[in-house]
Amino acid sequence: MSNDRTDYNTLIPVLEKHRKAFGNSLEAVTADSGYCSEKNLLYLKENGIRSYIKLQDHEKRKTGAYREDIGKYYNMTCAVFEDEHYYICHDGRKLRHIRTESKEQDGYTQTVEVYRCADCSGCEHKARCLYKYNAEKNPDQNKVMKINERWKELREESNANIQGEEGILKRQTRSIQTEGHFGDIKENENFRRFNYRSKEKVYKEFMLYAIGRNIMKYHRFLHDEIKKFEGKKEQKAA
Repeated sequence: MSNDRTDYNTLIPVLEKHRKAFGNSLEAVTADSGYCSEKNLLYLKENGIRSYIKLQDHEKRKTGAYREDIGKYYNMTCAVFEDEHYYICHDGRKLRHIRTESKEQDGYTQTVEVYRCADCSGCEHKARCLYKYNAEKNPDQNKVMKINERWKELREESNANIQGEEGILKRQTRSIQTEGHFGDIKENENFRRFNYRSKEKVYKEFMLYAIGRNIMKYHRFLHDEIKKFEGKKEQKAA
C-alpha cells in the first residue's frame, strides 16, 4: 500500500518484504509499464530475478513513426573505432562522445553519455532530426544526444524477455489475474475511491473489502459445486 502517485517506487519495497518473509525464492517478476524504471530493472538484475516488465513505449515500438524517427539513437548506426563509441546519423555524420553527466534522485544515481555532431550545417534532415529545430532562430544548431547506456541495456533485456514465448504467456496470465479484478471492482462494484484518508485507514478499508470479495468468490464457488453435484444426482436418477 502506497500513497505514491506512480508505481515506480513501490516494486522494490514489495520484493524486499517478500524476501524477508520467504527468502530469495523469486525467479521472475511480471508487471505493467508503470513499474518500468532503471532503478527497478537494475534491482531485479542484481538479485538474479528475470524481468518481464513491459516498457513504457511497448506499443509505440510497433508503429512506423517509431522506426522512422531519424533523430533517435536507436535508428542510428552505432560504431566503434579504437575504443571510441560514436553514432552515425541519417545523413552519414558522426556524433562523438563529448562528456558524461550524472544526477542523483532519491538516493539513486543515473549516468548519461552525451554525444554531439560537430557540424550539422547543410544537412537537409535537420528539421526531422533536431528537437524543436527553428531554422530562423537557431540556424547553426547541432545535434546533441543524451543516452543512458545502462538504462538502454536493461530495457532491451526486459523487452527481449516479454517478446519470448514465456514472456507472452506471463503477460497474458497477469492480465487475467490482475486487470480483470480491478475492472470488476471499479466498474461492476463501483468501488472508485476510499472513504478514509490516512494510509493506515486506507489499508484497513481495502483489507476488509478484499476479505469480503474473497468470501463472495468462495460462496459462488460452493454454489457452482452444489449445482454440479445436484445435476449429477438428477442424471443418475433419470
